[in-house]
Amino acid sequence: MPRVNANQIEIEYETFGPPERPAVLLIMGLGMQLVAWPEDFCRALADAGFHVIRYDNRDVGLSSHLNHLGRPRLPWQMLKRALGLPLRPHYTLDDMTEDAVGLLDALGIRHAHVVGVSMGGMIAQLLAARWPERVLTLSSVMSSSGAPGLPGPTPAAQAALLRRPPRGFYRPERREDLVSFLQDTFHMLNSPGFPIDPALQRQRIREGLDRALNPVGSLRQIMAVAAAPDRSAMLAAIGAPTLVVHGLDDPLLPVACGRDTAAKIPGARLVEVPGMAHDLSPGVCDTLLQLLVPHLRREEAA
Repeated sequence: MPRVNANQIEIEYETFGPPERPAVLLIMGLGMQLVAWPEDFCRALADAGFHVIRYDNRDVGLSSHLNHLGRPRLPWQMLKRALGLPLRPHYTLDDMTEDAVGLLDALGIRHAHVVGVSMGGMIAQLLAARWPERVLTLSSVMSSSGAPGLPGPTPAAQAALLRRPPRGFYRPERREDLVSFLQDTFHMLNSPGFPIDPALQRQRIREGLDRALNPVGSLRQIMAVAAAPDRSAMLAAIGAPTLVVHGLDDPLLPVACGRDTAAKIPGARLVEVPGMAHDLSPGVCDTLLQLLVPHLRREEAA
């Protein structure tokens, strides 16, 4: 896959569809690589008439790993957050947003439809608010405004997010143990209304592990999310046509987070999906395509 230098890091990316078509930038969530956007999903968007770009955020996949920044002391930082004390992340969501803009610049793309899931939705919101001239439409999926008072993850989902493999699981001979551990972790986020075949999920996990592994990078991304300020005022200034999609069964970012996001973006359309949690199973992807393609095409027609 190709790579560009942008915002003082290297960003790995992949495209689908001819570059002369309208661009769709896909921004992935915490700790997940670009391959977490299923290839079938990307090709379906390309077949619908778009130039699709998926990329690795900093610190994951084949983009720059910033291990020279050090390992966050996550329990201590989470205690500070609970006490209302300021956090000092190694980088911020604003930095990650500038990565996305830098990627668009490097590819010569003046403006794009921007689609983000979870943490990627937060980055997409910042992109639409801070660089409105670059964003044709915004789609914020299973994400949040970061406003205080919103419900947090269920205890089981939070435990899954912070769970770490036993020592030794990263050794090559323990690979299948690591696959099983990660599958068990992701189980808490699976959509009950759109179940994923366990064999397919294991295949996806193996694909990611074969491609790259940087668990400490995920910790730094957690810190960027935890330290992010409330985006409510920024959301109120977004002028791009916006679609907010949220699952009614999301245990990590409950549906109230999606409702709050949509309420704060002028003219945003909110779609609540029964049976959807916090994953991209084939059924969830099919649902997203049914929502995204008309949303993107309406702006192109306009």
